[in-house]
Amino acid sequence: MDWLIWGGALVSFIGLFGLVWCIAKVWRARGQNLSDEELRDVVRKMVPLNMGALLLSVMGLMAVIMGIFLG
Repeated sequence: MDWLIWGGALVSFIGLFGLVWCIAKVWRARGQNLSDEELRDVVRKMVPLNMGALLLSVMGLMAVIMGIFLG
């Protein structure tokens, strides 16, 4: 079950990278002194990507746990 552990870790790290990227993108937008509406548009576009990255991270961690329990 090593492949499940390492595959899950890879998926989890991809999700973690996505979360950090979303945070950085919004943080950069906040530093640009955008209007409230423009900032809301940036955040509105990032929410689905953020949720997808969180889902990848959780699914990867579940795969790691399953690999540990089955291995």
